[in-house]
Amino acid sequence: MTTAPRASYHHGDLCSALILGAQELLVEQGIEAFSLRAVARRAGVSPAAPAYHFGDAAGLLTEVAIRGFNELTRCMMAGTAAGPRSPVERLHAMGQAYIHFAFANPALFHLMFRKEKMRITDALKTSANAAFLHLQATVCEAAGIDEQRIGEDLLASMLAAWSMVHGFAHLALDGQFERFAAPGSLDAFCETYIPRAIGQLRLLTQARPACDQEKNRGS
Repeated sequence: MTTAPRASYHHGDLCSALILGAQELLVEQGIEAFSLRAVARRAGVSPAAPAYHFGDAAGLLTEVAIRGFNELTRCMMAGTAAGPRSPVERLHAMGQAYIHFAFANPALFHLMFRKEKMRITDALKTSANAAFLHLQATVCEAAGIDEQRIGEDLLASMLAAWSMVHGFAHLALDGQFERFAAPGSLDAFCETYIPRAIGQLRLLTQARPACDQEKNRGS
C-alpha cells in the first residue's frame, strides 16, 4: 500500500516527524525492510534529509529505540504506582505493564533489543538502563533489601524476573501461547499467568536452601 507523503515540515520539527515516520514504517513493513529513503518519502522531504539529521538508518533507529525505552519505563512506573499494593503485587503489576507495552508496540519492542540495528550510544544506554533500574528498585522492595546492598542472589533474582517477563512477551508475540489461550483472550491469559510465573521464582528461591541442605547431608 502506498502512503501519501506528509505535508512539508519546518526545520524545528523535522526530526520528530522522521522518527514518527520511522515508527510507522516499522509497524507496516518490519525492521528488515526499513530504509531512510522510505522514511523521507513518508515525511515528504528529500532523501538526503534523514541522513543529514541521523547519519544513517542505524542512527534513526537508535532514536526510535530511545523513545521506546523511555515509554517502556513510563509504563512500568505507571503500573507499579497504580493504587495501594504490596511490594510483591507491584512486582506483578510491573511485569504485566512490560507485557502490555510489548503487545501494544510489537515492532518497536523487537527493535529495542536488536543491538546490531542501532548505534550503542550513551543516550541509548541511559534510556535502557532506566527500565532496569526500575526493575531493580521493585525487586529490592519486594525482597525487603536495600538497593545499596545487592548481592549475587538478588542480582540473580532480578535477572530471572526480567528474563521471564521478557521471554513471556516474545513467546506471546510469536504466537506460542495460542495453544493455551482461547482466541482473543491473550491479555487475560497473561494477567493470570504472569503473577503465577513470578511466584514460581519465589518458590524456587525458598526451596533452594532445603535442597542445598539435602545435598550436604548426602555428601
